[in-house]
Amino acid sequence: MRRSLERHGQLTAVAAFDGNGGLELIDGFKRLRAAQRLGWASLRVRVFGFDAATATAVIGSLHEHGSLTELEEGWIVRSLCREHQLSQGAVGRLLRRHKSWVCRRLVLVEGLDEAVQADVRLGLLSARSAIAVAALPRGNQRQAAELVIGRGMTTRQTEALVRQLRELSSDAARGALIHQWPETLSVEVARPTRPRSERELLLADVATLMRAGVRLEVRLLGRPIAVDGAEVTREALADLAPLLEALGAAIARSLTLQDQVDATLAQP
Repeated sequence: MRRSLERHGQLTAVAAFDGNGGLELIDGFKRLRAAQRLGWASLRVRVFGFDAATATAVIGSLHEHGSLTELEEGWIVRSLCREHQLSQGAVGRLLRRHKSWVCRRLVLVEGLDEAVQADVRLGLLSARSAIAVAALPRGNQRQAAELVIGRGMTTRQTEALVRQLRELSSDAARGALIHQWPETLSVEVARPTRPRSERELLLADVATLMRAGVRLEVRLLGRPIAVDGAEVTREALADLAPLLEALGAAIARSLTLQDQVDATLAQP
């Protein structure tokens, strides 16, 4: 993000709403941190006239293409239900989700130990590993999370641990298994993997953009922008245009340079 800001400037405005007498950010946290590290004095901000509850719901809509985990969605749902005192039906309508989806997310986040949620927020435990740990009784979740963090276990290994723990009938038995969990797993996790080359990373990014681009094109061709009348949608599409223009220029420069290299190599 810092490199992008240095090379191209701020292509997309951060999003905020006016709450409690000051602007509160709802999207663009990475851009803000990167700009602060670069010593920038200001950023372009898109300010929405939302109340706090709507602003919380917008966080989910800004990441509706799958970048939020179920746990992160649960945090949004819990905030709307508990802090803003909305019913599950009202939250479902606000997020354009079925009431059962709201209920599942709420049960997930409220069934997970607060200490484990704190580990996720601190980046010590992945959200998906935390979701696996949530299947355990609350009394065993913290112990299991500490084992996962201490061993550097993958999500798959965490799920295997949870499956075995759930087969046991008492907290004492589960605690004993956690204490005696095989040390060999740490060796497996520590085994180095081959880092991906620049070419592989580039091709992976291209494939991701191609998939996202096709989905976006289909959505735009299938309905007019104004169908939902969402200001967020219109502003987001307007902000996307300069980013795509910059990306197109970067691709053209890269292809031109490659053509020059190929021409030089082809000379006798």
